[in-house]
Amino acid sequence: MGFVEIVRKPNIDFLSYRKKAFILSAFLVLSGFFALLMIILGRANLSVDFTGGVHVQVRFEKKPYTGELRNALREGGMEKVEIQEIRGTNEFFIKTKLENHDPVAVGEKISSILKSRFGSESFQILGSTTVGPSVGRELKRKAIIAVGLAAICIVIYIAWRFTFIFGVAATIATFHDVLAVLGIFYFLGKEINILLITALLTIAGYSLTDTIVVFDRIRENLGKSKSESALAHVINRSINEVLSRTLITSITTLLAISAILVLGGPVLFDFSLALFLGVIIGTYSSVFVASPLVYTWRKKIT
Repeated sequence: MGFVEIVRKPNIDFLSYRKKAFILSAFLVLSGFFALLMIILGRANLSVDFTGGVHVQVRFEKKPYTGELRNALREGGMEKVEIQEIRGTNEFFIKTKLENHDPVAVGEKISSILKSRFGSESFQILGSTTVGPSVGRELKRKAIIAVGLAAICIVIYIAWRFTFIFGVAATIATFHDVLAVLGIFYFLGKEINILLITALLTIAGYSLTDTIVVFDRIRENLGKSKSESALAHVINRSINEVLSRTLITSITTLLAISAILVLGGPVLFDFSLALFLGVIIGTYSSVFVASPLVYTWRKKIT
């Protein structure tokens, strides 16, 4: 009963924690910027999509499980491979980095491993494509542009719906979440791939939605209280009023993501892990970053 009462009628002074939250957030953002720098310099654990490599398309007579195929390649000495199942067929794309190997030799090695595991008559190599590093550089460039355009659109939309201050605060909070997850993945040694970029853009959308809910209540309550001296009270009250909604949304989302995290297998593990971290960090930022930024900024200009 105690928990229910706290959720229904919370009275937490969130702004009193803003300095500690800003210190934590600064650390998270700096780690994200460092990770981004390493990605641009090509020193992160980048996937084939960004570094270039060999894409081999294989068709099986009897389709094996993706995990079985991955284990066979690992046992054959190919640790860093990406396997993409082509739905509705018995085919797979097998992607691996070139590194210092000849592309023909890589294709032959994959074929040899599959022969020893599944038999020479059980599969057919349909084709092999070499993707150069220039393609990876172009993908990195477009990914950065996509995130930058998203940020501009966020500022314009929030500034139109609320005010410019709210727009900038929402953008900072959104980038905070994206950079935090990127930094965590880099320092965990996780692979930076297209799926992670997809997860980061999803996190940005989730974080923005959560922030807008809080901002909407702040705007509504500010309309009832014109005094800037009551700003801290208005923001704290607004966050407390939507706290139940925020927690319920976050918890239900985390439950769904947890199912994918546990049952989705190795292919979806990193993707779901990024989403899991993003929801937690996004919930934190909408309460302890975005709203305190609005408070700090408005206090400085008044």
